Amino acid sequence: MQNCIFCTSARTPACHPANLSLQARPAKEGEYGATHGRLRPQFRRHPGLFSAQAQGVTVTSRSIATGAGPSDTPPEAPISGFSVRPFLQLARLDKPIGTWLLYWPCAWSITLASQYVDAPVSVAASNILLFGVGAVVMRGAGCTINDMWDAKMDRLVERTKSRPIASGQVSHFQALVFLGAQLSTGLAVLVNLNTYSILLGASSLSLVTIYPLMKRITYWPQFVLGLAFNWGTLLGWSAVAGSCNWPILLPMYAGSVAWTLVYDTIYAHQDKVDDVTAGVKSTALLFSEQTKPILSAFSTIFLSSMAFSLLFQMAVLSEHPAFFAALGAAGAQLAWQVGTANLDSRADCWRKFVSNQYLGLLIWLGLAVDYGLHIWKLQGEEAMEGHVEDSIKGRPRLV
Repeated sequence: MQNCIFCTSARTPACHPANLSLQARPAKEGEYGATHGRLRPQFRRHPGLFSAQAQGVTVTSRSIATGAGPSDTPPEAPISGFSVRPFLQLARLDKPIGTWLLYWPCAWSITLASQYVDAPVSVAASNILLFGVGAVVMRGAGCTINDMWDAKMDRLVERTKSRPIASGQVSHFQALVFLGAQLSTGLAVLVNLNTYSILLGASSLSLVTIYPLMKRITYWPQFVLGLAFNWGTLLGWSAVAGSCNWPILLPMYAGSVAWTLVYDTIYAHQDKVDDVTAGVKSTALLFSEQTKPILSAFSTIFLSSMAFSLLFQMAVLSEHPAFFAALGAAGAQLAWQVGTANLDSRADCWRKFVSNQYLGLLIWLGLAVDYGLHIWKLQGEEAMEGHVEDSIKGRPRLV
């Protein structure tokens, strides 16, 4: 059966030349023939030609020439009606869970460093705010890089095929321009830090860039993600203290990477069926039926590393009662999370993954309470010293 030359579909009775009749109407002012009293020919609408447009499909010159339908070619970004929404979705502003998971290690480190160096509350608060902005911007930049790498793969995965680049809402060039704006904003945040921290922060970009490539060549992309996502553990401390205290930070960094392996492996179980078809590798596929016992081991590494960094290096258990209480509660949350996760249910994997934002908050609240008590204690000691000095000088202290 031949195809219709107008709609590229199989020819139907509606495509018969007799049905493409010419209708005559008087020519309008300014049209050819208007001054000569001629009639202007007009084609009657061809149902096949206009049905595609009625369904919202754009028939391109390529599809007409080759007979390929819209699903046979990669979608292109729409050229009309600019919208901000696809760019907000590209930066995942509609799904802030990733921003929280990037932010909490920064907040832990900032708060702990502030207590360690006796920094005033204003220093801790300004860095908490600055790193919050940085987490939003750089998480968005990481997502843009990831989607630019993975556009073809994303089209093969049910959960990701509607992402802006994969679905054609944003072109690669538009994404590149947007990425430039994101990285420029991130640089504006970074230059507010000390020189040591600027260099340390810039060095993390290599991890952010290569992470999407890892899922093509190794079953451990979650490990590389952990290295990149928890860089704030190092950066937050150096922003407050001016440099890194490695005996404290390395165990905390290693523990945070183990935490990422836990939550992102659960996340990866959402796509394990589609990932096989798309050729994507992950720890979810690697661990398979052994996922829960392996994640239990990583949870133990996370909790013990966090405890080790404070208990044995700072040697002040009495200085962190709230933190260790919070760490115990975090352990209970991880036990619930791993133990009850239905790894064959996308909905439950997502719920368990999202619950990690509350785990991060819980640990930060413990550190924040300890820091607040520490500042209150210092202020009390300073006030006492002031009274002693005044009494030595023989004059009362004005309070």
